[in-house]
Amino acid sequence: MPSFAAVFGQPSEAHESAPGRVNLLGEHTDYHEGYVLPTTIPQRTHAAVGIRADRMVRVWSEGTSRDVEQYALGSEAPGRGWLDYLQGLTVAIRATGTDLPGFDLHLHSTVPIGGGVSSSAALEISVLRALRTRLDLPLDDVELARIGRAAETDFVGAPIGIMDQMASSLGRDGEALFLDTRTLAFERIPLPSAIDLVVIDSGVKHAHASGEYATRRRESFEAAARLGVEHLRDVGVDALPRLAALDPILARRARHVITENQRVSDAVAALRAADTRRFGRLMNDSHTSMRDDYEISSPEIDTLVALARENDGVFGARLTGGGFGGSIVAIAGAGTGAAVGERTARMYTSRTGRPAAVVVPDHGVGTRPPG
Repeated sequence: MPSFAAVFGQPSEAHESAPGRVNLLGEHTDYHEGYVLPTTIPQRTHAAVGIRADRMVRVWSEGTSRDVEQYALGSEAPGRGWLDYLQGLTVAIRATGTDLPGFDLHLHSTVPIGGGVSSSAALEISVLRALRTRLDLPLDDVELARIGRAAETDFVGAPIGIMDQMASSLGRDGEALFLDTRTLAFERIPLPSAIDLVVIDSGVKHAHASGEYATRRRESFEAAARLGVEHLRDVGVDALPRLAALDPILARRARHVITENQRVSDAVAALRAADTRRFGRLMNDSHTSMRDDYEISSPEIDTLVALARENDGVFGARLTGGGFGGSIVAIAGAGTGAAVGERTARMYTSRTGRPAAVVVPDHGVGTRPPG
């Protein structure tokens, strides 16, 4: 991999990184201002920057193209693929009142793309951290997450919540981030030493900007309106009988979000009690809800989840991320995660013909472009 100096002819002036994330529980609750429970993964995106004297942004990303790509600040325009995430960032930074100079950017990432582990958030937060360091920007970690989300929602057009950016900006290894996406209050909860985290990429890529994700979001907000609230966060499980009055599809969408919020709260209690079996059951229930009520799973993902659960010592497994492909997350007994991951991936490939990649435990994931 060519260095920053080899690409741009000068040394870099700041270097930062940010991790990908996996969501343990709390899927499609964040845009309803609910609760989520993500944790970081070992794979990271690295960003090195050097400030320029003009208004140009030049970027080189390993694996994306042979050439440096560039655009002028103030002339950002959608339609340039993964570069839109960077263009969205510079637009969102300037919207905070920051007079952003031009800069050179060198990117290197090991976060799998399209695997439901927030490669885009890792890109956004790593770049924002590098610019904050070099320019001494008065932006705290929560504000970085806000800017990253604005880049995706307002410029890229992905109708996401703020969980991914908060997890990448605030998460720490070995901890779950219990986040209230309404208030952005958070608590870091240590993961039990008795478990290994297992994350397996199904090889089926997903995209947040795609139509099905937006459709689920629209349906869930329509359900909320029918229930007389703006967000389903404000409907508790005691109100589930009211769903019988809704259109069946809207009822299923609402039931998932409402029960998923409760599952996050129950899961936090299970973590505090180191009750791994209860936590695993909640993960299993979450997958059933995503499959049947929110309908965001797929035959490949369901197969991967089922195979993971066949392993002795696996407490629970579920789809993680926005759905329609991506990865699964499982918890297994301490010391068994590597074997569980490899065995499950091998059986999945044999059964489906698709290559699966074990993301966690990390065995040295190959270099991939960010986005």
